[in-house]
Amino acid sequence: MIKMKEYSEILDYLYSQLPMFQRTGAAAYKNTLDNTWVLDEMFGHPHRNFKTIHIAGTNGKGSVSHMLASVLQEAGYKTGLYTSPHLVDFRERIRVNGEMIPEKDVVWFVERFRDLNSAAKLEPSFFELTVALAFDHFKTSQIDVAVVEVGLGGRLDSTNIITPEVSVITNISLDHTALLGKTIPLIAAEKAGIIKSGIPVVVSESGEDYNFVFESKATEMGSSIAFADREYQASYSMLLPEGLQVFNFKRNDQPEYPALRTDLLGSYQRRNIAGVLKTLEVLKNKGWQIDLAAIYHGLERVKTNTGLRGRWEIVGSNPAVICDTGHNEGGLRIVVDQLRSMAWKKLHLVFGMVSDKDIDGVLKLMPKEAVYYFTQAAIPRAMNSEMLRQKALAAGLHGNAFPSVKTAVKEALAHAGTEDVVFIGGSSFVVADYFSGA
Repeated sequence: MIKMKEYSEILDYLYSQLPMFQRTGAAAYKNTLDNTWVLDEMFGHPHRNFKTIHIAGTNGKGSVSHMLASVLQEAGYKTGLYTSPHLVDFRERIRVNGEMIPEKDVVWFVERFRDLNSAAKLEPSFFELTVALAFDHFKTSQIDVAVVEVGLGGRLDSTNIITPEVSVITNISLDHTALLGKTIPLIAAEKAGIIKSGIPVVVSESGEDYNFVFESKATEMGSSIAFADREYQASYSMLLPEGLQVFNFKRNDQPEYPALRTDLLGSYQRRNIAGVLKTLEVLKNKGWQIDLAAIYHGLERVKTNTGLRGRWEIVGSNPAVICDTGHNEGGLRIVVDQLRSMAWKKLHLVFGMVSDKDIDGVLKLMPKEAVYYFTQAAIPRAMNSEMLRQKALAAGLHGNAFPSVKTAVKEALAHAGTEDVVFIGGSSFVVADYFSGA
């Protein structure tokens, strides 16, 4: 057997030898599941050994995945969680009851793959091999259920070999248009690809321009479909001093889930929670044992139970410093609304984007009253900070360019007063570089 003993060598192999969408973009995207099926057979079809919940959508799928995993853990189920991308540590992508996959298990899997692949000579992408690693680890860990987040799209995503208990789609907005389609219905059709025959579907946020796509697909597949925001609404929310957010939810205009608290901040979480509550209802109707205490405790302890970071995360005070991984027009529109709802004397934005996003569309909605510190994450896909500054200037946004997130944050903090707000974001990779100190 080929031996690659050091974990650092394994990471170098994964990052540098395999095509990786997060770093290089469309060149790493595969428009077929052929490699995924071969890998699945190579490792003995591990995904058949546990139940799954599948999560797709443009924004919010990470939050929904972590919320569901937290509740299921509180309900006593041994729960796997597969998400992407990671912020600091590759192993964030694969967790069992909140614990990241051990380094030795990553090494062991890749060694096995290289040995088994000596004859097959498969050339998988980073994501294809990572999904196989996750499913193999979940099988070995003898989990009860895995919450599986789609990486990109749905229909052709490497995770789409599972037949879940329930398929969840959070929402649809324009993102990855070069790969998924240039219109909302086309993107919705790709996300709808996770809908399986006879498997219930929950859509967190309904939309006039895409509901028909999901309804049509559900009818075709003989699947029931529910739009969570038609049933569950937050009638009230506020931020508590202990760093929790509390919502009063009603269902079909009747009070339900009063004083529901969560450690995931941001008023936009009300939409994600609606999808979570409806998904849990579907699971309970299928016989899953999930009591009220598990729901309340699970939502209150999402970050504690799962290690989630970067969702409206407050990382400093006086001035307030906030990170959020919103990275497309739909996500950043919500972020801007949240920023404008806050009280601040001056707003400082440490801001970077990847070059394959709709940058002009995003810049049009960003606040013109803010001071910008344009930057770039340490990945090939990142837009050059000076180029971003020039594009932003044309949109009426003013600031200077900085070669790294670290230098941009340092400059923002040097100019921010105690009553100001410093926001770090525009790309999940900007937030990742902040957490890693890059």
